[in-house]
Amino acid sequence: MVRFKNRWLLVELLPVPAPLPGRAPTGQPQEGLTSKQIWAALKQSIITHFGDTGWGAVGSSLTIKYFSPRTNLCIIRVAREPHKIAWAGVALMTAIDGRRYVPHVVHVSGTIKQAQLAAIRHNREIVARYRARAKLPAGYQDSYEEYLQTSAQEIEALQD
Repeated sequence: MVRFKNRWLLVELLPVPAPLPGRAPTGQPQEGLTSKQIWAALKQSIITHFGDTGWGAVGSSLTIKYFSPRTNLCIIRVAREPHKIAWAGVALMTAIDGRRYVPHVVHVSGTIKQAQLAAIRHNREIVARYRARAKLPAGYQDSYEEYLQTSAQEIEALQD
């Protein structure tokens, strides 16, 4: 029996503050993203840029395994053979549900464990940047410590 081999893409979705042309900005904050919206936008991006053949290669194996609306960090599973089509589809995505985002592929791995470790490492780097920008002392306790612990537990709980 042959094992089904995957690639795991760790993607950070960076929001663009300017609204799309033709849409007036509203004073109300927009609701957060969901993994379903990301999957639909990724599907549309792949169909637009690679056609039905590209979607046929990727579609059966493409899943969003993890998404954090707080950090806009996402883990995507795709089959090993067509993973470059999915990667390109992510890179070419411009909007999700009418809101503009810049996707940043942080890490690509062959196992979910390595994607989890990269996500935890990435979260720690982001928190370190926030702390450096705020010029806080090294021993300062803030709400980020609790967030790092809960996010690490959440990410480590993922199963293949």
